[in-house]
Amino acid sequence: MSSSGGAPVGRRVVLGLVGLGVVGVAAGDYLASLTAGVASSVSPAVGQVIPAAGGFRIYTVTNGYPERSTADYRLVVSDRDRRVELTYAEVQALPQSTITKDFQCVTGWRVEDATWSGVVLTDLLAELDVDLGGRPLRFTSFDGAYTESLTADQAALPDVMVATHLWNEPLSTEMGGPVRLVVPQMYGYKSLKWLDGIHVTSEVVPGYWEERGYDIDAWVGKSNGRSDDPVT
Repeated sequence: MSSSGGAPVGRRVVLGLVGLGVVGVAAGDYLASLTAGVASSVSPAVGQVIPAAGGFRIYTVTNGYPERSTADYRLVVSDRDRRVELTYAEVQALPQSTITKDFQCVTGWRVEDATWSGVVLTDLLAELDVDLGGRPLRFTSFDGAYTESLTADQAALPDVMVATHLWNEPLSTEMGGPVRLVVPQMYGYKSLKWLDGIHVTSEVVPGYWEERGYDIDAWVGKSNGRSDDPVT
């Protein structure tokens, strides 16, 4: 460790796809029918169907899936005058936890009882002596495009995790590995994949999806103009 100072598929979703120039989307009749309906007016890439484990449908906001080996992986945590860089091994050396929670996408699909392992975000911050003092966090991805944010209260939820494993298996590249954010009480777009940065900021910075019309506060069943009715 080194230290130096509306409807399940609605207008927002389609506009988000248009704004992406996007995406590999995996599997199932539901999203297959969605992509078939919009591919001709959006992008040929939207029509791609890529397998995903355990019922997950995989989205990427760039043309492809970024890869980083565990040997090359680094997680930067910064707070004003302080910057800490963790290797993958150092992330795994932090106090480890396991959570089992449903994972809900804003487009309507849900994976029940997904079991994630890694370090709870509050534990990570405590181990690095990061005191938010009521300030929010901004998260960055090594895909170079995806960003997200949480308020201090949201970041303090006991099930927000910096995850390295899903169902006891290391996270694959497609699932956001080697390390991703998991925010079970919010829609899946808040669970940023390919996590490489956690930065304390002075105000909430809208993330990639929020800049394209999604709610900053993405509580399942309470935001984005929709109810929590999963599509199976």
